[in-house]
Amino acid sequence: MRGVDLSVDAGIVTGLIGPNGAGKTTCFNAITGLQSINSGCVTFDGVDMTGMSPHKRARLGIARTFQRLEVFGSLSVRENVLAAAEIRRRWSRDKSDTRANADGVLALVGLTPLADRPADTLPTGQARLLELARCLATRPRLLLLDEPSSGLDDGESDELGDLLCQLAEAGMAILLVEHDMGLVMGVCSRINVLDFGAVLMVGTPDEVRADERVRAAYLGAADDPEEAPVEAEPDQGADSAVLAGIGTGAPDV
Repeated sequence: MRGVDLSVDAGIVTGLIGPNGAGKTTCFNAITGLQSINSGCVTFDGVDMTGMSPHKRARLGIARTFQRLEVFGSLSVRENVLAAAEIRRRWSRDKSDTRANADGVLALVGLTPLADRPADTLPTGQARLLELARCLATRPRLLLLDEPSSGLDDGESDELGDLLCQLAEAGMAILLVEHDMGLVMGVCSRINVLDFGAVLMVGTPDEVRADERVRAAYLGAADDPEEAPVEAEPDQGADSAVLAGIGTGAPDV
């Protein structure tokens, strides 16, 4: 990434889009501490996290999903979520009922009927929802989602969009990396467009749709970015998260 300035505010869904290799996952890694930075700073709710380890950042109230599925395959769906709830209870000293927390989150994402099913038997779309549920069990203030609609059909994607809006309306800050432009344009209040590791533009969905630079970044694959087919990338209260002048060298996603 090169001089990336990006802010994520509570109460809205913020989009992060761009062609393959633009630096989107690198940006997530810089926020969560999995990627070191050469310049700039990363702050959350006024706290400079730049030198913090990933687990300390998580304890500030940050949770993320990964582009490559990261579920505990040998555990059940409920046990996956319970693991996150139990870990949070240990460090936060929260005395609330972790099973009630897990069951509430599973109901929220629509996985209650599958609670006792082994996680490694889930299709991709439902496994994505399990990742989201596990994040929510940690009660985050900032949620980073890396292609959460992958594997979902149109109806499930619409339900996911409704859930993201619901979470944002409750005060959560959400940063969404997604290739489903219909979902991005439908739920995001502000969209950041990355290209070759730099911010190409920041604007509303309407502004992004109309921007010729965005069309060019998507290789002219469609007249409307919402219709542009993009292949998946290779693996690799007033709360806000801010990246200021971030540099990581050449984009590695």
